[in-house]
Amino acid sequence: MRAIVAASTGGPDVLEYKDISVPEPSIGEVRIKVLKASVHFADIKKRKGTKGSGIPGILGLDAVGIIDKVGQGVTGFREGERVIAFVKEGSYAEYAIANAMLVYPIPDAVEAAVAAACPVPAFLSFMLLERVGRLQKGETVLIHAASGGTGLTLIQLARKLGAGKIIGTVSATQKAALPLEHGADYCITYDNLSESVQNLTDGAGVDLILDSLAGTVMEESFTCLASYGRLVNYGNASGAAGSIKTSDVHASCRSLLGYSLGTTRKERPEDLKHVADQVISLVEMGDITFPSIQEFKLEDASKAHQLMESRIHAGKIILHITD
Repeated sequence: MRAIVAASTGGPDVLEYKDISVPEPSIGEVRIKVLKASVHFADIKKRKGTKGSGIPGILGLDAVGIIDKVGQGVTGFREGERVIAFVKEGSYAEYAIANAMLVYPIPDAVEAAVAAACPVPAFLSFMLLERVGRLQKGETVLIHAASGGTGLTLIQLARKLGAGKIIGTVSATQKAALPLEHGADYCITYDNLSESVQNLTDGAGVDLILDSLAGTVMEESFTCLASYGRLVNYGNASGAAGSIKTSDVHASCRSLLGYSLGTTRKERPEDLKHVADQVISLVEMGDITFPSIQEFKLEDASKAHQLMESRIHAGKIILHITD
């Protein structure tokens, strides 16, 4: 099969388009003929050697495709079934293996590009808002990196779940259009963040912050929380850790929470299985959409990585693998 293999850690030039052996599913696994796969910042970090291991190897966290082979002990799936999945060892390939617990049927009505864009932003957003952040109707939400794939999904789902006011943040004002189009009430930059949030909330602060940046942005964000507010950190795109003083937590009854979709896939896959039907139904009904999808051929994965690293693209980037 044809695949994109990161031969070593480094820049986009380490990505090689080559022939490798077709993998075989083990007990409890299925093999998927991949139609399209999403590109994530986690792929960039893995390629650079700053996240996890597995280099040399195939990148890619998830895919949409057709079940091609069912491993021993797998029930509830059949060959020819259309699914989305979090894969075992990379989705930048014509075939991928997935644990059956991390495979979910997807309706034929959902286009392949939409299905490919779905797994990480949709599952992650649902868990962040509904399970971890415990969003209540009428609450004010602050969403960082609002023009990215997950940020735009968080905005739409927060609106669906009854958020009263949604504030998005972006790195540059020209990125504000998409968040505003998809449900954000306001979209601001990180400059004078605390002051801007206080002005937009009449000094009350926000009830829930969803932060994928960490670093100084997280530190300043925490000061924007209302009493009993929750800040959920789910990434460190800034590359730096943030520091919160315990004295700023207990008296205000604020909460600092953490969540990792990757950890949940490994340690509690049943959590995702339990919410899969709700998440996929939201996508099928159009309550969650994925605007500004840009596709690249598999052999052009390095160009897809260059675009993502440039941070000029808003929305999702996916790879077209097979028809």
